Amino acid sequence: MLNPEQRRLFHKFLILEMEVQSSQRDFSVIENLKMSKVYLPILDKLLKDNTQDYYNSKRLLVKEKIRLFKVENIDEYFSNMHIVIAGNDVVLRYDNMALKSQVEKLFFSQPGAQ
Repeated sequence: MLNPEQRRLFHKFLILEMEVQSSQRDFSVIENLKMSKVYLPILDKLLKDNTQDYYNSKRLLVKEKIRLFKVENIDEYFSNMHIVIAGNDVVLRYDNMALKSQVEKLFFSQPGAQ
């Protein structure tokens, strides 16, 4: 069972992981744009900053012996996150649109993203 602090740590990790993955996918698309020289430095800085936060968050989860085992898409609205914590399996259900909104909020809260 996750205590509230562990759940908060996991949620932060999940949002950061999704943001980093999304930025990496976007990076390859932006490289092909005519104005890539304008956008790439901005995206690169955001990606570096969030990647560092992501790894720090992941280290905290390892310290707590928590790891994401599997992401299972239930349907277009919900996903289950299968987490292993000290030998126990925990399943958390997330609303996909809420996750997307939180990733966007993280992106826009970064300096230089506006």
